[in-house]
Amino acid sequence: MGRRMGVVLALAAGLALAGCSEDWGLDQHGRPVAAEQLEGQWLVINYWAEWCSPCRGEIAQLNALAEQYRGRGVRVVGVNFDGLQGAELARASEALGIRFGVLAQDPAERLQLPPGEVLPVTYIVDAQGRLRERLLGEQTAAGLTARLRALHGEGS
Repeated sequence: MGRRMGVVLALAAGLALAGCSEDWGLDQHGRPVAAEQLEGQWLVINYWAEWCSPCRGEIAQLNALAEQYRGRGVRVVGVNFDGLQGAELARASEALGIRFGVLAQDPAERLQLPPGEVLPVTYIVDAQGRLRERLLGEQTAAGLTARLRALHGEGS
């Protein structure tokens, strides 16, 4: 009887895990980014590079946006355009003063984002994982807030 219960529990655990989405890799601090941290929320995904002057200029605005929306269903996420990893990613993020999460693994394929040939580029993805907007150039917290409000108002 104990063996049957073990099999039933194993099957139940397997079914429960099958419904879970794949995690998003590591952040700039080497911490895992669990699927439940980002899925089901609006995402503002910003691609940046240390050598990109407008990227450097918008970091304070993105930090402000991340703070403004903390716990309100919108997450600001950074992605290093040059694909920095580990200690290099941590150093670059710190040097730019980034206070929001930076993904070590590019989510472009996962979210079917079009390639960004210009920096900075910011994508707004809705809570269902659909790309809603692609914004080229330096962004402000006020401008992104206005875009988020307008997109929310479209009934999503």
